[in-house]
Amino acid sequence: MPAVQATAALINGPIWCGQAEGFVEALAIWRNRVLAAGSRAEINALIGDDTHVVDLEGRLATPGLNDAHMHLLPLGVGMAEIDLRVASGVTTLDGLLRRVAERVATAAPGAWVLGRGYDHFELDVGRHPTRDELDRVAPDHPVYLVRTCGHVAVANSKAFELAGVDEATPVPAGGAIERKDGRLTGLMAENGRAPVQAVLPVPDEDALVEAIERAGRYCLSLGITSVMDAAVGIRAGWAEIPAYFRAKREGRLPVRTYQCLLGGPGGVVEQAYAAGLLSGTGDDMLMLGAVKIFTDGSAGGRTAAMVRPYEGGGDEHGIFCLTDAECEALVMDYHAKGYRMAIHAIGDAAIEQTLRAYEKALDARPAPDRRHRIEHCGWLSDEQMARMVKRGVEPVPQPVFMYDFGDLYVSVLGEERTVRAYPMRSWVNAGQHPAASSDAPVCDANPFPNLYTMVTRKTSKGTTLGGQEALEMAEALTAYTAYGAYVTHEEDTKGRLVPGHLADIAVWSKDLFRVPPETVLRHAQCDLTLLGGRVVFDRYGQAGG
Repeated sequence: MPAVQATAALINGPIWCGQAEGFVEALAIWRNRVLAAGSRAEINALIGDDTHVVDLEGRLATPGLNDAHMHLLPLGVGMAEIDLRVASGVTTLDGLLRRVAERVATAAPGAWVLGRGYDHFELDVGRHPTRDELDRVAPDHPVYLVRTCGHVAVANSKAFELAGVDEATPVPAGGAIERKDGRLTGLMAENGRAPVQAVLPVPDEDALVEAIERAGRYCLSLGITSVMDAAVGIRAGWAEIPAYFRAKREGRLPVRTYQCLLGGPGGVVEQAYAAGLLSGTGDDMLMLGAVKIFTDGSAGGRTAAMVRPYEGGGDEHGIFCLTDAECEALVMDYHAKGYRMAIHAIGDAAIEQTLRAYEKALDARPAPDRRHRIEHCGWLSDEQMARMVKRGVEPVPQPVFMYDFGDLYVSVLGEERTVRAYPMRSWVNAGQHPAASSDAPVCDANPFPNLYTMVTRKTSKGTTLGGQEALEMAEALTAYTAYGAYVTHEEDTKGRLVPGHLADIAVWSKDLFRVPPETVLRHAQCDLTLLGGRVVFDRYGQAGG
């Protein structure tokens, strides 16, 4: 019997412990943390009669993935709504309307009909569905459909009626409500969606906990063991905070969650601050993290704030959700309160607004290791990147945007700008920690398109955009593991498989280092997931020893 007996061990397969650590033959776990990583002989010495031995059967094991920017609770809520994504087969307007009609047929009289994920650029008509078209299939039910980016939506007449929106309704600052020939088309963007969002049904606590659990289990099936919920409060306000605590208390929080609070008007930061919930409050399962505000929209929706105008002529530069003064006041306030910041900024003009606000706050109250973040950070200049490095501001991008939307970006912003978008290689070379993420449900939480495009810079249509920004697989996995831990100040507890770190592990059906990227994209899957050394997902129910 060994002097120290591992509670679990992994054997018989390559185990990638991290970029600096490389591969080992076997791994020992004690309780919920890594005890030792090394040769089979070294780990055999730690295996006793009560050790749970996981036979990898030649499969690759890595640290569990960390989706550093997704929307866990909204993902779970959305899984019960109409799926309008291209990946689900919605490529025509008729197909979209058919799915709405099918939901109407089973909905209670007058109930809301909600859907998410359509991409008007991928529809056969090349445009958004209109209010009139939605009225034809849902004359008596309010309908609200969100574009894939999450920043643009369409509604029917019943929804506008319930929201009190008509042709005379003023457009909120930082938003858009489209009219043609003086009549509402149904299209809204950014803050222009607020009147309809204000009357959407709010899930009760039971439904919120169910959504957290549903989405978390889906993440585990993908090898994702940690996430950041990137706008807690955006769907149900303050009620989301107790729902998360209840989910954890009842053992229904499947993944480690870093809560990013929605800030600004309508946010929950003031309530959190009054309750003593500051950045870093919590434990390794549920932690209160950063504060998020929005400065612009999405490039695909032509609402990201750009220095140069969008393609197609005219003077269209996108939308600023906040004035400079509003952004700076919010950042100064939250920074002074001790919060970490995670600001949504996609276009270079929005990134500039964000950086200026960070610089003023950090000058007023120096905090060199606060690690404020820029979420998405899609289009930025070399000068802006240098300023981020100087101030310790980290990018949290979604490389999968290049896979899902890269060809669209070329059409709205041109190839010259698109090849420089989401510059993973440049960030890594600059010494930054670009933490890869999916922004689910904007894109699927499935990590394989993300890994594929990080190492190829190819879109879903096979277009290579900015090959100079491609990474090696080890770097891509680092962006999905260790960098995610770094941007949440958890690099000493997770993200690598080294002694003392949490034993969060994913086991893959393919060796991601040895098969072609196309095989990773189309054929790889997660076979086994361990959280804290405990098997929490087993595709085939065969883990054992």
